[in-house]
Amino acid sequence: MRLKVQMLFIFVFFITINVFAQKKYTISGYVKDIESGETIIAANIGVKGKNGIMSNQYGFWSVTLTQGVYQIAASHVGYKPSIITINLVNDTSINFLLQNGTALSEEVIVTTTKRENNVRAAQMGKVTLQMEQIKSVPALMGEVDLLKVVQLLPGVRNAGEGSAGIYVRGGGPDQNLILLDDAVVYNTGHLFGFFSVFNSDAIKNVTLIKGGMPAQYGGRLSSVLDVSMKEGNNKKYQVEGGLGFIASRVSIQGPIKKDRSSFIISGRRTYIDAFAKGFVKKESQFAGSGYFFYDVNAKANYKFSEKDRLYLSGYFGKDVFDFSNGKQSLKIKIPWGNATGTLRWNHVFNRKLFVNTTTVFSDYKFEFRGTQNNFDINLASGIRDFNLKQDFDYYPASDHKIKFGWQFTRHRFTPSVVTGKQDSVTFNPQTAQIKFANETAFYLQDDWDISKKVKINVGLRYSNFKQKGTYKIYKEDDYGNKLDSTVFAKGQTVKSYGGLEPRLTMRYELNDATSLKASATRNLQYIHLVSNSGTTLPTDLWVPSTYKVKPQISWLYAVGLFKNFENNMYETSVEVYYKNMQNQIEYKEGYTNNSLKDSEDDFTFGKGWSYGSEFYINKAKGKFTGWIGYTLSWTWRKFDALNGGKKYPAKYDRRNDLSIVAMYTANKKWKLSAAFVYGTGNAATLPQRFYFIGNVLSQEYSNINQYRLPSYHRLDLSAVLTPKKNLKRTKYKTEWVFSVYNAYSRQNPYFIYYDQNGSPLNGTLQIQAKQVSLFPIIPAVTFNFKF
Repeated sequence: MRLKVQMLFIFVFFITINVFAQKKYTISGYVKDIESGETIIAANIGVKGKNGIMSNQYGFWSVTLTQGVYQIAASHVGYKPSIITINLVNDTSINFLLQNGTALSEEVIVTTTKRENNVRAAQMGKVTLQMEQIKSVPALMGEVDLLKVVQLLPGVRNAGEGSAGIYVRGGGPDQNLILLDDAVVYNTGHLFGFFSVFNSDAIKNVTLIKGGMPAQYGGRLSSVLDVSMKEGNNKKYQVEGGLGFIASRVSIQGPIKKDRSSFIISGRRTYIDAFAKGFVKKESQFAGSGYFFYDVNAKANYKFSEKDRLYLSGYFGKDVFDFSNGKQSLKIKIPWGNATGTLRWNHVFNRKLFVNTTTVFSDYKFEFRGTQNNFDINLASGIRDFNLKQDFDYYPASDHKIKFGWQFTRHRFTPSVVTGKQDSVTFNPQTAQIKFANETAFYLQDDWDISKKVKINVGLRYSNFKQKGTYKIYKEDDYGNKLDSTVFAKGQTVKSYGGLEPRLTMRYELNDATSLKASATRNLQYIHLVSNSGTTLPTDLWVPSTYKVKPQISWLYAVGLFKNFENNMYETSVEVYYKNMQNQIEYKEGYTNNSLKDSEDDFTFGKGWSYGSEFYINKAKGKFTGWIGYTLSWTWRKFDALNGGKKYPAKYDRRNDLSIVAMYTANKKWKLSAAFVYGTGNAATLPQRFYFIGNVLSQEYSNINQYRLPSYHRLDLSAVLTPKKNLKRTKYKTEWVFSVYNAYSRQNPYFIYYDQNGSPLNGTLQIQAKQVSLFPIIPAVTFNFKF
């Protein structure tokens, strides 16, 4: 009996020891830049012998570990890692302060930066670009443009010569969710799309997700481009800017209350209109014509405590095109632009639970105002959103990171509304209706380390879209005459759509430097951009899903091999993908723009699919860095009412797409860079027969996109000179950026037209195809300053 009691005592004793030994504690905190106090997004937090995690969009991180002694390291590309040793005996907070690489010796940058996410993360098709990297790539007319750098990545192609639009894995320009501090940006281009709306001086971080979209994102089929603005330096005041070839910019940032609150204001304006006045005489019939754009970014934040932070940010941008013809008494004014506002509240409930509550306003407007003699005409269109959402980050254990949340968006769509006036007569046809809709979504996802070799990111999203009144559905006869109508009152549901969107990505680690990844995602898209051109223009129309227009649906499947070499100096990947898309929208054959009726009446619907492979080599360390990206792909569309019901290549189909980017730090004064791009020519629909009907020359067009324009290729060069600092003015930094766009002056085709000479009456008529090219070689110089 005594032996049994002793054995029981020993058993209970060891169980008790084991329970105490397994007691867990949570470490949490933020990762920040030591010089500016800015939080660092996606910093790696590594615990020796454990799976690592990443800081979230606000620099917050959390990990739960059993009691013991641990070595914890925080690192990020371009920063010196910070390593601490901790004896974990209770819950604790640790804020990592990282020193920017520009303040370090080059050897430190080269040898200490760790890049393992290419292999270790489950996420596929995700690329994070640093602003220093973006600013190093040669730019058109010296204007740094993050969208043009994104176009250099595999799987992403541009919309045409000079355009800032992007097409990802066979998707259209509307299938990309482009966010600026959580606000949707509906029109991303200045100067009719040749420059993007993003001012590089105001941007902190850029993340592109082109495959395996996490459940927290939705509403688009192809990709997410998540752009985060700087928060402002909370340590000291700072001014930076630049004088460029076509625009100048300036940014001011600093503390409102040191270490607690900061702000940043950044502005940019072109002076094309000022140059034009110098070339157009006052007596010219075109006096008064011109163009300009401007944009302003502003952001402020306040830290109430370690648990509560408030952020307020906004973007305001506008383009204005004026055209005057004195001889014809004609004046045209075309303004368009975006305005966004974001208010965010971060709250830490406890060391494991973080929440961000966001309210967003987003507005895009396009107007056309024309006057001739005593006749005025106005056209307006746009889209306005009010959005409220919450995102929760929950860290239950070191091998799980759970994210869940919800969002609600109120949409207001203004179609092409036309009004006019002549003398006292007002023209105001009540044909186009303003459309309203509510969009709701809920999501749950888990980033789960199942074992050292296997990691998955699994998520589920439910979305719902309701077209709301006030609205009228008209019953029409065969000639379009309105016979009767059904009226929906304010707030009444006209049509409802919804569905589940499962998301799964997984990684299997073959060894420390190699992994296999796979993903399958379903996406629903409820709003659509309908275009009658091959590029994104301000005249393109955003329309909602309605009782006539169904939501777009896609499934994307991808698999890839990811491998790093030479202690993560080289990152490589090969990905193959297949995507099918339902309920694609195009205009009917023979469509002509008519603002006097609802554009939905001219839509036709079909399907699309895309498949291809992407190859990527990135040299991430050393004086010489850069990447090579190559994409081999096919993109098809099929509409019963177009092209005789036969499939045809989409206008953004490009068989071969190659980008080579190289950056070299020669010494402390000079940095050199080059970018070469090559792409198969755009698909085009061209006339293939000309004939006369009476004395009128007519033409017969080919099948849709039957022909190819000549291939596109271009070499851009850049050199950055940073003069030696004056010892008396060490805080003042300047640099000269010398750039050459299209260095060998390749005449890339912008469009093809047909020129005719002679007369058919005497047999001398000649018709010749001619090519229009926009940009020959363009040298530019930009002066940047910072103090």
